Amino acid sequence: MADSKNFDVIIIGGSYAGLSAAMALGRSLRHVLIIDSGLPCNRQTPHSHNFITQDGKTPSEISALAKQQVEKYTTVRFHNGLAETAVKTKNGFEITTKLNEKFYAKKLIFATGIKDIMPAIKGFEQCWGISVIHCPYCHGYEVKNEVTGILANGEVAMHVAPLVHNLTKKLTIYTNGASTFTEEQTAQLKKQGIPVIEAEIEELRHHNGRIEQIVFRNGDVQPTKALYAKPAFVQHSDIPEKLGCELTEQGFIKVDAFQKTNVPGVFACGDNTSMMRSVANAVAAGNFAGAMANKEMADELWG
Repeated sequence: MADSKNFDVIIIGGSYAGLSAAMALGRSLRHVLIIDSGLPCNRQTPHSHNFITQDGKTPSEISALAKQQVEKYTTVRFHNGLAETAVKTKNGFEITTKLNEKFYAKKLIFATGIKDIMPAIKGFEQCWGISVIHCPYCHGYEVKNEVTGILANGEVAMHVAPLVHNLTKKLTIYTNGASTFTEEQTAQLKKQGIPVIEAEIEELRHHNGRIEQIVFRNGDVQPTKALYAKPAFVQHSDIPEKLGCELTEQGFIKVDAFQKTNVPGVFACGDNTSMMRSVANAVAAGNFAGAMANKEMADELWG
């Protein structure tokens, strides 16, 4: 590569969305730098599902193959590191890493993901992504007809309950405190035969991340094989917000139909922009972000 510091596009985040964006750009002969710290949010998940051609593969298998394929495009370069700041320059953007390395690009793509905030329940973090799961489409089939719980309350619980109830009738909702269900919602759950337990949870008893029992602070114990949960999250990187990118009310980076943020020249894709948290969605969004960044550069040169 002629210049090791200047690029057409810098992609921050080298997991599925970032790699997919890089492939679209590499095939368009763009000089690309992927900066990645090597800590994908699904690193604890044993298998990935609902992604055609890759169903049942481990997350690391999918990303390793993706990286191997992207590396064939000689205009794409990888840098192992942590991006810390981004500033607007006359010709684009300057990225500085934790080791004070500086790189420059005309366009930025944030594929930085999100960071889950684990609740204060013993064993939750060890089970997260294994038997404490977030998505019926990604993991539900593997625990169909099993004794299953939903750790949620109110509207969140009502959103996921019909999806999970379709996969198993052995279903209980755990609100981990006082229920916030309306009378209508409570009646609906009762009609479907879904009990609601309001006792506060002390611990998830497990073996190597596989839940065996839910232990409550009052001493009660409930056998369980799988638990759906939607923990709070923050953006994995604060760079987009510091650069001026708007966030949605839910905390995602706000993008338009072309994966563009409100900051000119900045795109975002993957889990940091969407509540549809899956490998397939990240790959699709990344591919589109890469294509749109390329189109923007092509139009600028054309004009």
